Amino acid sequence: MNKETGELLVRGARELGIELTPAMVKSFGLFCDELLLWNRKINLTAIRNEAEIAIKHFVDSLTILPYLAGRSAMLDLGSGGGFPVIPLKIVCPDIEAVSVDAVEKKILFQRQAARTAGIERFTALHERGERLAASYAGRFDLIVSRAFAEIPLFVEMALPLLAPDGIIVAMKGKSGREETEAARPYLEECGLVVSGMSEFSLPVAGDARSLVVMMRGGAPNGQ
Repeated sequence: MNKETGELLVRGARELGIELTPAMVKSFGLFCDELLLWNRKINLTAIRNEAEIAIKHFVDSLTILPYLAGRSAMLDLGSGGGFPVIPLKIVCPDIEAVSVDAVEKKILFQRQAARTAGIERFTALHERGERLAASYAGRFDLIVSRAFAEIPLFVEMALPLLAPDGIIVAMKGKSGREETEAARPYLEECGLVVSGMSEFSLPVAGDARSLVVMMRGGAPNGQ
């Protein structure tokens, strides 16, 4: 990642109220370089411009950072090229993170990218989300997906893995509110409430984004 892209990344994160250290920017640069290298061989992302990667993947991933406060274990379901889990691990190295994707090549990439960027306490699993309950039931106090599946399918996989006081966050685009309203009857059947809905424009790019926060009744701690 060149200097100009690094500065763009810092500016985009700052618009979210996040100050990236030089060490974090270096890790993001290593991750970006690895992503571009692997993307020549396997389809990790349709975005091949590093400036767009910095904003539309890295900064976009950081939009859920406020929901990590007070959380100890995070699961990223359908993590693809490692978003949002790897950017979040770069900024919050102490949180335990598990990343799951059904495509083995994407998981192999994530493992290599994590090693290259010096990320620890990170586990990348080649597995289907439906099969995780046997090993990870009730384990995670934050479960996230980024444009992975419709909300009911995501919730169906996430709920058995959610800690009693945990939250589920679906990262969506401009149609997030409509999708959430359509899913409300299903969420009620599952004993979940939508405890937060954030709609905003992505820094620099201006693309519409929404975050849908769900939990088992009440309001999440600190939100």
